[in-house]
Amino acid sequence: MFTKAAIKTVIKKTPIEAVNKPALSQNGLRQCLRVAGGGSLGFIISQLMGWNYGVFFTVFPMFLLGMVPILNGSIIRQFLANVSLNALEVSLVVGLLKHMPVVMTLVVLGLFLLRFNLMAKGPLFLFGANGVLTLSILLHFASYPGVDLSDLLASNIMASLLAVFIAMLMHTLFPDVEPRQLPPRGAKPAAQIRHETLMGGITATLSFVVFQMFDLRDSLSAQMATILILFALGYSGARVSAGKRAIGTLLGCNLALAMQLLLYTQSHHFLLVILLYWLGLMLFAREHILEGGGSGIGFGGLTTLGILFGQSLGPQQDLVYSALYRFSSMSVALVGTLLVMACLHCLLNSWQPTRLPKSN
Repeated sequence: MFTKAAIKTVIKKTPIEAVNKPALSQNGLRQCLRVAGGGSLGFIISQLMGWNYGVFFTVFPMFLLGMVPILNGSIIRQFLANVSLNALEVSLVVGLLKHMPVVMTLVVLGLFLLRFNLMAKGPLFLFGANGVLTLSILLHFASYPGVDLSDLLASNIMASLLAVFIAMLMHTLFPDVEPRQLPPRGAKPAAQIRHETLMGGITATLSFVVFQMFDLRDSLSAQMATILILFALGYSGARVSAGKRAIGTLLGCNLALAMQLLLYTQSHHFLLVILLYWLGLMLFAREHILEGGGSGIGFGGLTTLGILFGQSLGPQQDLVYSALYRFSSMSVALVGTLLVMACLHCLLNSWQPTRLPKSN
């Protein structure tokens, strides 16, 4: 039997506010509007202009507006410098080493190690992260004989410049209400930096090799998933990120399928497509902000919608097969990536120069 005093004590210890989900702050709402508006604007421009590789134009604005809540000169310089460097690297690697796969793989490993070293150290995390993601996609597509390398690189450069312009426009239309506090920057021991660098570089290179060997040119979602979970810079973080990424991709595929079924033969009405696309982006952008802005469920749903809509899905295309294939291939890729990372985690921890601190 509970007394009145005991009941009052329980009620005081479990207030209603603690049960409810957290609400978006004013800054969070503005960022949601920026992500949804930027992703929609990139999709609209690429569709109206008829540009190839529409995925670049839909995903890049989401990455720049979703992963980074602010925009300043340093962020813009990192983003644009990465574009120029990626174009040069892909041109040289594919143009000079395409006929020597072993040498090409070693060079790719060196490029990935350099990027993950910058990510592990911290100040140039955006430069390294954007470089890893873009470089893996460009190298994957550029290595196939039927791909026009100049068209691929030109689309990537154009999409990156457009993403910066869209980000500046969105920050002008939906500025933050309050100044944001920069996260504290902690110092990492050298062994941890080596551990995270080798873990990310080797795993990204193996992902590139596997997608090349099995000719998986249609598995862009799976390839992006294997790279995005590496942003956690460790096996324990990657396990959590992989689970969230899988849920986000599943939700994104189902939402895209529901939108396509709702549109059905009306998908040629561009305004209806844009409206549903913007609503879907807002839904996942809200989840992304509430998660803290990392590569989780919300960002997984955002990129899934961007990939599906960026490929100009219409009623004549088999979206059911596309969605099922995208989720199944991504699931297999994530499981394989986690197995590789688990083995690397044990090997690197068995060597003193790359052993993680006990507190990590």
